Amino acid sequence: MLSVLLPTDFSENSRNAINYALQLLKDEDCTFYVFNAYTPVIYHVEYVLGYPAQFGLGDAVRKTSQDNLEAIVTALNDEHNNPKHKFETYARFDTLVSGIKEFVEEYNIDFIVMGTKGATGANEVLFGSNTVHVFKEVKCPILAVPSNFSFEAPHEILFPTDLDVNYNDTNLKILKDLVAVNHSRLNALHVSTGYELNKKQVSNKETLEFMFKDFAFLFHQVRHTEIPKAINEFQIKQKINLLVMVNNKHSFFENLFFKNTINQIGFNLNVPFLVIPAAL
Repeated sequence: MLSVLLPTDFSENSRNAINYALQLLKDEDCTFYVFNAYTPVIYHVEYVLGYPAQFGLGDAVRKTSQDNLEAIVTALNDEHNNPKHKFETYARFDTLVSGIKEFVEEYNIDFIVMGTKGATGANEVLFGSNTVHVFKEVKCPILAVPSNFSFEAPHEILFPTDLDVNYNDTNLKILKDLVAVNHSRLNALHVSTGYELNKKQVSNKETLEFMFKDFAFLFHQVRHTEIPKAINEFQIKQKINLLVMVNNKHSFFENLFFKNTINQIGFNLNVPFLVIPAAL
């Protein structure tokens, strides 16, 4: 049974991501943990320095959070009524990133699905800061669902890779499962800057081909100097339903999303985006 964490701030954006998760995993046995990290707008210094349980200052906020979580689960059971799915709710006094990190470790979470949208008025920012911090800090597969994305089964998956990551059945298990369940075609995309593949890259390419030999797998190598533009063009050309990347230290993923936001300009992400940590 999959353990899936569904963070929510009770926005339409997060509710859309929850609905996406339930449809994506409709044939899987899952426990969904619907999770809200809350922080009272105003609290005393001793509330922060001490232990929240010692004080009653957050009781009202906690109750509101818990009531809202239970309302979501009631609605989900009414709308989806899937016997393969069960729900648990958790309201926690914490910041989002810290709360998710602790929850993932405590409950052995397999997968996180969360809504995302860029900062208001800053079109060059691909993701909101919360999403980027979760990508950086949480070592668990994370699926970020853009605002207003209507569910589509991921029949065409794009997997850009610099072929510098050592792939194995552990770190790509979630991808293999998604490909198998949805009868997807996996499009591995290597953006070449004009150099031939080195020995490590050739070996990693062969590993990928072997791992997905029983599935629809295509390897594409394109010459381009701008990775975001190459990904954009491929998405449009192939009608991609899901984008997948491995978050490996020193990889082009890290350079693209964490080093310099200017790299994100022109990168139009309008499909769900699965980020897989290199080592699980």
